[in-house]
Amino acid sequence: MAGPGDSQRISTFLQAIAAENGAARNTQLAYGRDLIDAADWLAAAGTTLETAGTEAIERYLVNLDALGLSQATRARRLSALKQFYRFARDEGWRADNPVLRMDGPGRARRLPGTLTEAEVLRLLAAARDHGADTATRARNACLFELLYATGLRVSELVSLPHAALRGAPEMLMVRGKGGKDRLVPLSDPARLAAAVWLTHRDAAESLARSRGEAASRFLFPARGTEGHMTRVRFHGLVKEVALRAGLNPDRVSPHVLRHAFATHLLAGGADLRVIQTLLGHADLGTTEIYTHVLDERLRDLVMQHHPLARP
Repeated sequence: MAGPGDSQRISTFLQAIAAENGAARNTQLAYGRDLIDAADWLAAAGTTLETAGTEAIERYLVNLDALGLSQATRARRLSALKQFYRFARDEGWRADNPVLRMDGPGRARRLPGTLTEAEVLRLLAAARDHGADTATRARNACLFELLYATGLRVSELVSLPHAALRGAPEMLMVRGKGGKDRLVPLSDPARLAAAVWLTHRDAAESLARSRGEAASRFLFPARGTEGHMTRVRFHGLVKEVALRAGLNPDRVSPHVLRHAFATHLLAGGADLRVIQTLLGHADLGTTEIYTHVLDERLRDLVMQHHPLARP
């Protein structure tokens, strides 16, 4: 188990990336988990994050491979260590950087899964019919319409403040990664679904206030500690709606709907820079993966329909 010295160093590092880089809470949690895992392994090997040399860290990474962890997970663990040791050297905790010249396994560039436009329409229709009562069905319709209309990250969607949707706005202000704000346009179906849900939400809030309960600032309030629907609950809801729509739930997730939003825009002629802005990507290279999805579709189209491509 990691000693108090390593635990304190990790805590200081996480506070620094939150303050200086605006790292989101999920990013901090991921870095923390990865660094604690490394510190625990190094402690069992008789060293610490503060004193470990290159050879000890290489043995740790070899152990991750032996455990069968994916290429992406091993690359992320090394990335966390690189960030930590760069900070440690800047702070004077170490005179060297033991991972400076260390190459990771790299990340496999996977094409994002997506859905056809017809499949998305089936999913939206199923969401409108899914729920035990009218209010729940209105909430589900609003969640799915907003996600497909905007391409929001699931954490951005479930934590939306209700004030952002008041007055049926044509644009939605979203607080994204690193605390950066961006504007995304809303479709007419999404605006209508939001207006219907707000009516039900406000009625429930009025009843709660009459019982002495505090008002919620969230569009999708919940009783949990976060005060709004959790990402885990929404992920499960997407699977339920996929089944109702007759789709394989293994193919459908909140992130797949975000991919569908981007892919369908690109197929319709949208500029890649516009899609980058709408998705909140800091790097255009992250957005460019959607062009590969379309490349595959175009290749299949040619192979199926071009006369010289036929056997």
